[in-house]
Amino acid sequence: MRIPVQSDRMNPRLHLRVLWLSRCSLIGLGIALEEKNMPGMFHHEEHFRGREAVQKLGEVSIALCGAGALGSHLADNLLRQGIRRLRVIDFDRIEEHNVGTQLYGVSEVGSKKVDVLRNRLFKATRVEIDAIAKQLTEGNAKKFLGGADLVLDTFDNSQSRQVVQASCRASGQSCLHVGLAGDYAEVIWDETYEVPEDGDVDACNYPLARNLVLLAVGVATESLLGHLLGGEKRSYSMTLRDFAVRPMEGARSE
Repeated sequence: MRIPVQSDRMNPRLHLRVLWLSRCSLIGLGIALEEKNMPGMFHHEEHFRGREAVQKLGEVSIALCGAGALGSHLADNLLRQGIRRLRVIDFDRIEEHNVGTQLYGVSEVGSKKVDVLRNRLFKATRVEIDAIAKQLTEGNAKKFLGGADLVLDTFDNSQSRQVVQASCRASGQSCLHVGLAGDYAEVIWDETYEVPEDGDVDACNYPLARNLVLLAVGVATESLLGHLLGGEKRSYSMTLRDFAVRPMEGARSE
């Protein structure tokens, strides 16, 4: 009787399968190592401001009043630079004329601004903002603004700005106001801020340049971060036609 001898030669199909599985394992290991060593979302900000600074920003809570041209872009800007605790208050819905200057798209017309903003920012940063789809009033200002380390006012009407200012002065909260009109924009800390009167033009029809919005957003963000990280309160004015950013009197350090 012949006893079958076990061959050292592997079945060709089995051999190919083993090689394929080994290759997949190596590829998976390579991807895992690459992801582990891949720079994080705040890689560039950490190199610019320092890792401790970015970590500090993640612990700060901000109440942002308004989700329009200034507010929507400021929310996006702040989350991409390290802010993780953000409440946004606005009861408006998106209209088609908003698309040119705000963070929203045509397909989102009719939706509440804060709801769309919350979804957009979560997809971009995995941070979920606290979206308040209500009008800020004297009756609810303490509830919605209270507890924030800093209040950021971007409302486009004097009545709402007065509510913000009165609430912050009563509570002692730091407040930064950002506004624009035509070719001119301001970033002013509340200590030297006077609420302007509403103009004759409806808020939906005033002249507004997208590039001025983005310029004001950049300056406001830097002023805000300068306060949070260095204790400074610096106010600025800016004009679009000459690209001028000018410090305003009253800047101070705490």
